[in-house]
Amino acid sequence: MPISRRSLLKAAAAVPALSLPGIVRAEVQSTLRFIPVIDLAFVDPIYSTAQVSRNHGFMVYDTLYGMSASLQVSPQMLSGHTISGDGLQWDLSLRDGLFWHDGERVLARDCVASIRRWAARDGFGGELMAATAELSAADDRTIRFRLKRPFPLLPQALGKAAINACFMMPERLASQDPFKPLTEVIGSGPFRYLADERVQGARNAYAKFDRYQPRTDGKPDWTAGPKIVHYDRVVWTTTPDAGTGVAALQTGEQDWQETTPHDLLPIIKAAGDIETRILDPRGYACMLRLNHLQPPFDNPAIRRALLGAIDQSAFMTAVAGTDPAFQVSPIGYFAPGTPMASDVGLDVFRGPHDYAKVKADLKAAGYNGEKIVLLVPTNSLAQKPLGEIAVDSLRKAGMNVEYAGLDFAVVLQRQLKKDPIGQGGWSAAVGNWQGIDWLNPAGNTNIRGEGKVAGWYASEKMGPLRSQWLAASELAEQQRICREIQALAFEEIPYIPIGLYKQPTAYRKAITGILDGTAVFWNVRPA
Repeated sequence: MPISRRSLLKAAAAVPALSLPGIVRAEVQSTLRFIPVIDLAFVDPIYSTAQVSRNHGFMVYDTLYGMSASLQVSPQMLSGHTISGDGLQWDLSLRDGLFWHDGERVLARDCVASIRRWAARDGFGGELMAATAELSAADDRTIRFRLKRPFPLLPQALGKAAINACFMMPERLASQDPFKPLTEVIGSGPFRYLADERVQGARNAYAKFDRYQPRTDGKPDWTAGPKIVHYDRVVWTTTPDAGTGVAALQTGEQDWQETTPHDLLPIIKAAGDIETRILDPRGYACMLRLNHLQPPFDNPAIRRALLGAIDQSAFMTAVAGTDPAFQVSPIGYFAPGTPMASDVGLDVFRGPHDYAKVKADLKAAGYNGEKIVLLVPTNSLAQKPLGEIAVDSLRKAGMNVEYAGLDFAVVLQRQLKKDPIGQGGWSAAVGNWQGIDWLNPAGNTNIRGEGKVAGWYASEKMGPLRSQWLAASELAEQQRICREIQALAFEEIPYIPIGLYKQPTAYRKAITGILDGTAVFWNVRPA
């Protein structure tokens, strides 16, 4: 007879923790045991847009500026900066005592190369470089920007915690092709990556970097302030499913699980020795990505017609359950509850869904039954249910859908293919981003319209609007422009927003000091 996930967890909770010899107890005290949401497929957080790669990046790399949970930026690797009177020259000064994990000193030229590599992949970075006349190392400790025009958001660009964050690397690595993943991991952050301990699909390990010098001012606040490490090691263990991870928390085999299934929250809370909380109230914004290069979604009329088949609430209920505290819909192209969000165009997601009308609209737009390959990462806690709702919605709309359930790493690779589906290409994919990735037109790479992000949305109109937003100094004017951007997005459909959910994390009461934002591993310590 099959055993349910809940029964498994209850049985695990009833098993007493084994008595450990003193040496093993000491090892547990010096090792933080963590369960990531997915395996670390790519160790290069500039190449990869996966959240797990970003979290890994903050362990082993550092950033010039840090970001607090309230989204304020402050110097991190820097002692500070100076700005010329006309706003066209910024001199960023590295603080003393910064070393790479290989023992070499961090130099300004390393940071210059790192900024260039990051800017080639990141939208906000691209905007900064477009405004830059010259980026250079004035000396070993000074990074100099000479600008074509004022760019007051420079610290926000270099310090954002959203994907892709501007991580610093040695020049010899940062000078390599940003469109090919690095395999060597050398940073200056608080942890060293232990590549020889990696077990693909199961384990990644990190050791405290003894030469790391935390800031001496401020307080720990997400990626800002002093990054003080209290564990000698952090071990990431990828579990086959989230229920197995919860059982490991209950038995004390693991200390912290990044994401916890909403349906298991009552069991976890009943355990008594496990805490749950939401680290980021801005949540996770979800999308149905459409391939703009291949039929049928190369046709904007077909993309628009498909909107009528999208029930955002159904998508979010599949991920987060029925509790309204954990989901938000309808949403547009900016994270709800943040300054650039608006209700422009959202009526299309409200009210009953007339699938007969959607079928007729799709046919009128030119859809003739072409096969659609939908990529779904079946080992992703959130994206698997998103994919199941997506395939059901598209089939109700009369589309000929092939459900391609694949490993998360395979999906990431396949989305880079521009080939027709008959040659291993794809038509659509589900995805989730943190709300901080959708804060504004500079940060939301998916609406840039430059044809560079997987999906390859290209737009002649979006770039000028984004430039207007960057030049606007008043909040009201920025918001007006973002309403125009959202209206254009609902006309051109770079992707389809499918809702936002809030994701609890869970950890044993034996640890404390977990910071708000995302999973970072400084400040965490035994309770």
